[in-house]
Amino acid sequence: MFSWVNNEQGGRNKDGEMYQTVTEGLQQLYTKKILPLEETYLFHDFHSPALEAADFQSKPMVLLVGQYSTGKTTFIRYLLEQDFPGMRIGPEPTTDGFIAVMYGENEGVVPGNALVVDPKKPFRKLNAFGNSFLNRLICSQIPNQVLRGISIIDTPGILSGEKQRISRGYDFSEVLRWFGERVDRIILLFDAHKLDISDEFSEAIKAFRGQDDKIRVVLNKADQVDSQQLMRVYGALMWSLGKVINTPEVVRVYLGSFWSKPLRNTENRRLFEAETQDLFKDIQGLPRNAALRKLNDLIKRARLAKVHAYIISYLKKEMPSLFGKEKKKEELIMRLPEIYTILQREHHISAGDFPNVVKMQEQLQHYDFSKFPSLKMKLIESVDKMLANKISGLMTMIRDEESKAPPAMVSGGAFEGSQDGPFGQGYGEGISAGSDCDDWIVSHDKHKYDEIFYSLNPINGKISGVNAKKEMMSSRLPNTVLGKIWKLADCDKDGMLDDEEFALAQHLIKVKLEGYELPTELPQHLVPPAHRKNEVADILYNHDAD
Repeated sequence: MFSWVNNEQGGRNKDGEMYQTVTEGLQQLYTKKILPLEETYLFHDFHSPALEAADFQSKPMVLLVGQYSTGKTTFIRYLLEQDFPGMRIGPEPTTDGFIAVMYGENEGVVPGNALVVDPKKPFRKLNAFGNSFLNRLICSQIPNQVLRGISIIDTPGILSGEKQRISRGYDFSEVLRWFGERVDRIILLFDAHKLDISDEFSEAIKAFRGQDDKIRVVLNKADQVDSQQLMRVYGALMWSLGKVINTPEVVRVYLGSFWSKPLRNTENRRLFEAETQDLFKDIQGLPRNAALRKLNDLIKRARLAKVHAYIISYLKKEMPSLFGKEKKKEELIMRLPEIYTILQREHHISAGDFPNVVKMQEQLQHYDFSKFPSLKMKLIESVDKMLANKISGLMTMIRDEESKAPPAMVSGGAFEGSQDGPFGQGYGEGISAGSDCDDWIVSHDKHKYDEIFYSLNPINGKISGVNAKKEMMSSRLPNTVLGKIWKLADCDKDGMLDDEEFALAQHLIKVKLEGYELPTELPQHLVPPAHRKNEVADILYNHDAD
């Protein structure tokens, strides 16, 4: 058992709590510390339904959002490398509902009404959106290796023009907000020919406010434009996003063509491969960061629950006991921005912890303020103690769990062997070039390097660092990089370079100038032939010495 189980920071404490795992600890802290505060001050009516066991135990989830025909469903098929039940692909709006693609031993589809009563799935609270939504919700289960690590949520294609004015029959933005609070990654997909952000798409993105760290952007079908057009498309996309996502940080955008068909323009092939691998790494790391993400979301929820309690109790305190309740209620709703400022100063709360003031004003119209509960400091203090003491214990536990049994990365499908074999990113390029050849790759250009070498007046077949420095600095690489190249090339560490070592230094300079990274140690295939150990001779020498 962990070292902190006997103190107040976690494990077994004066409340008799014992956490065997991080998931169990998060669930117990929420149930015993945060949930009572939420229930007392009607948090679930205003913000988000209560969390259940499945919310803490579920696999990491990836939510795909984008306009129709941007390739959301195709993207899922690209990752899984197989079709899934309920999948429909076409140029028109084909996916008209939400599809939760999850692992299952038997392939099949679970309809929405059956899905929301399954206690093992984290979707029970979706029943609040009614039958209009549940009729457009299914769970697609298949025995796919990728889905052992993550679950993927496909969403309806977001509409534009006149189509977006047709009601879906449920609050689309609220459903997205519900998912946004619970998923680990939100991927916004754009088509290189469809960069406009419609009103419905703008509202969908705004539903993810507060979840900015989860958002990634994929510019799909980027192979359909040439390099010059792609540069303009990328700039237009960033400009469009900047008007909707009001954050000072630049959103991470991945470029590529996420399907299995041949590239139309191959001039950016290397860029697309690098971007694809970066996106894969981001998705593959989700299981490793799942516990930390849930802890982070729990802290955000606890802070919001505290602020909500202060708001509700303040409104209760300001209400008259007998007459003029309706008039006072309207006045308080109008004064809500001012009330936020008062509570900020009184309780030392950050402005970023408060809920959206306009939405809060709309919701408060439906409640009788006189029936709100008064401020109960014991509930607030209980949450404060949890944030101050017990969270640090769970942080320690997360690190301990990862050191003993690191979570498996997402594997299978498109992730399988994406870095291995001759078609892995960077294979046979840069520092890896020549790794599968019998001859020394530097020898191909050694005749050119020899001309430079002998012009530097070698003594006894070697040049000093002073003589080599001027030639190496002509590359205009920083001294820190040239110093690293010198250490790699000076194989015998005598402070001088022979013709082979000098040729190696020039080859490493060329590799760096082409934009590739240098290794920390010289790979075996780049070691100059004269400096390679003769293993047979070593064995014979050692045998003779014996």
